[in-house]
Amino acid sequence: MTTLIPPDYAAWLAELKATIRTARLKAGLAVNRELVLLYWRIGKEILERQSAQGWGAKVIDQLARDLRAEFSDMRGFSRTNLLYMRAFASAWPEEAIVHQLGGQIPWRHNCVIIDQVKDRATREWYIRKTIENGWSRSVLELQIETAAHRRVGASQTNFDRALPSPQSDLARDILKDPYTFDFLGITDASNERTIEKALLLRLRDFLIELGVGFAFVGSQYRLEVEGDEFFIDLLFYHTRLHCYVVIELKNTAFRPEYVASSISTSPPSMTWCVTR
Repeated sequence: MTTLIPPDYAAWLAELKATIRTARLKAGLAVNRELVLLYWRIGKEILERQSAQGWGAKVIDQLARDLRAEFSDMRGFSRTNLLYMRAFASAWPEEAIVHQLGGQIPWRHNCVIIDQVKDRATREWYIRKTIENGWSRSVLELQIETAAHRRVGASQTNFDRALPSPQSDLARDILKDPYTFDFLGITDASNERTIEKALLLRLRDFLIELGVGFAFVGSQYRLEVEGDEFFIDLLFYHTRLHCYVVIELKNTAFRPEYVASSISTSPPSMTWCVTR
């Protein structure tokens, strides 16, 4: 029996590791779905009994104590969480929706959305974007705080003329209007280079605000066109659009000579150019 490592061992090991990671992720998602569904069912029972029997606050308090005593190894049966379960079941009366949406994100994400978003359609939007982008709870809270649902797809662009369909539709749906860079902590008086340096120092926050699919290529990126030298403020590649995205920083409101559309109506602003 040979003790030599076969030549294809490393590749096989890498595939096996990837398979295990995928299985662990699926198992984690399955557990989360079951937990969220359990909480929804408890919340639905509470709603029904409150409606039929006139349950008051004291019954919820007693229920929390009894469940914690019986399931001491489980967290989640506090009075506060039981009230969240009731609110969750009230927000999503249909079990099918829980399977399709609420069960796809962590319970605490659901609590944030229930707390901070009151409109059903908007709640659905944030759940879908959380699933799509993999938002952490803190990022979700930031997106809600800055009303991301009102900003996405609202910008005026020339994408219908510059890009073929459906790429033009996807580009428009990806962009926000306006973008919010409060995390920079700089004033409107800052010049373009200061803004650029601040964005690069907070690149992670910048990418989160830009949205899903943006890959950073470089700053002050040099191009030579017909013997002339140009420098791009910020260059990105978008993995879903399959094209480069050029950002030109200006510390003024948008003017037509900036070529592309502005994402903000007040300084500082970004001018976009999408190129293949």
